[in-house]
Amino acid sequence: MKPLYEAIYAIVKEIPEGQVATYGQVAKRAGNRGLARVVGNALHINPYPGTVPCHRVVNAKGELSGAFAFGSYDEQKRRLEAESVIVINNRVDLQEYGVSW
Repeated sequence: MKPLYEAIYAIVKEIPEGQVATYGQVAKRAGNRGLARVVGNALHINPYPGTVPCHRVVNAKGELSGAFAFGSYDEQKRRLEAESVIVINNRVDLQEYGVSW
């Protein structure tokens, strides 16, 4: 596994339950905000699905990833709502639920 991907997985594991981070925030914490797409690629092939909470990562607008990442469009929403995150129109309010890194 690429060292950068391992760093991304470690960072995503730091996102507290009931909060979300953006791909850009994770990339910045990994050393380069411009690597947001790399974060998305790493999470798409996540080899630790029960350990790395990929569902807590959303885009810069707070929008969910959808079926591409989770197999069904509502799965990320279901997981976030199970952590008391309110999702409206497949979007999370980053002011309320975003991490404060």
